[in-house]
Amino acid sequence: MVRPSLHDLTAFVAVASRRSFRRAADELGTAPSTLSHAMRALEERMGVRLLNRTTRSVSPTEAGFELLGRLQPALASLDEALDSIATFRGNVTGTVRINAPRLGASILVRDILPVMAERCPEVVVDLVVEGKLVDIVSAGFDAGVRLVDSIPKDMIAVAFAGEVSFICVASPAYLERSGEPATPDDLQRHHCIGHRVPNGKLYRWEFERAGQALTVETSGSLILDDEELMVDAAIKGLGIAYVASPAAETALAEGRLRQVLAAWTPSSERVAIYYPGHRAIPPALRAFLDVVKASRS
Repeated sequence: MVRPSLHDLTAFVAVASRRSFRRAADELGTAPSTLSHAMRALEERMGVRLLNRTTRSVSPTEAGFELLGRLQPALASLDEALDSIATFRGNVTGTVRINAPRLGASILVRDILPVMAERCPEVVVDLVVEGKLVDIVSAGFDAGVRLVDSIPKDMIAVAFAGEVSFICVASPAYLERSGEPATPDDLQRHHCIGHRVPNGKLYRWEFERAGQALTVETSGSLILDDEELMVDAAIKGLGIAYVASPAAETALAEGRLRQVLAAWTPSSERVAIYYPGHRAIPPALRAFLDVVKASRS
C-alpha cells in the first residue's frame, strides 16, 4: 500500500468531520469535485471504502470513523507543534472566524476589537452576525459568542463584558399617554413590541421577583427580529420593548427611554466567547482570547 500524503489525510478529516464535500472544499480552498476525486483515489490506495456517498450527503464508513478518530488528535498535535513556534516569527497572523448575535457582536466591536487591532494588527477578525445558535465546528467558525447558558456543554467558554439583564423599556411619551405597568400582568393592556426569535416563534417575556418566575405572552401591532430596531421603535413611542440592557443603555442615559417593571427584572446573565476544547488553538484565536481575558481585569 502506498502511504497517503499528509495533504490527503487532512482532506479526509475535513470531509469526514464536516459530512460535506462543499463545506470541506470551502475550508481547504479547493473545488468539491477535486476533493471527491482525491477521496476516491485515497480509498483506492488504502484498499478500503472510507466514505458513504449519496446525492445529498456524505458520511464515514466504519473504517472511516476508525481512521477519523485516530487522525483528529494526531493532526491536532501536529498543528499545536507548528503553532508553538509562532511567537518566534514575530507578529501573530491569521484569521479568526467568529459567529455572534448582534448583541455579542456589538460588545466585541466596542470593547474587544479596538484592543485587538492595536495588539495584533495582522490578524483578520471575520465576524458573522447571526441570531440563531449554530454548530460552529461544522459551520467552519473558530469561535462563537453567546449567553453562557446557551453555550453547548462540550465547549470551553470565556465570559466577558460584565452581566446582561433583560429589561422592559418605553418612551416617556408612550408612558404619559398609556400609563406605566405596575406588574407583568398589566402588559396585557399595553402595546408590546414583539420579538420573533430565529426559530420563527415569538419570544415570551420572562420576569422574576423574590424568587418567583413569571412568563408572559404579550401582544401588539409590531413584531421585530432585531433588538436595535426594537429600541428604535420604543423611542418612537410604538410600545414597550423587552431587550438586553446593553441595547438600550444609551437611550436610557439620554432620557429617550425609561425602564419599567424594574422590580421584576430577571437574574442577569453573562456573555462569553466559546470554542471547541478538542482542537489545538491557532495562534490568531489564542491572541484573541488573550485580549478577551484581559478585558475582564
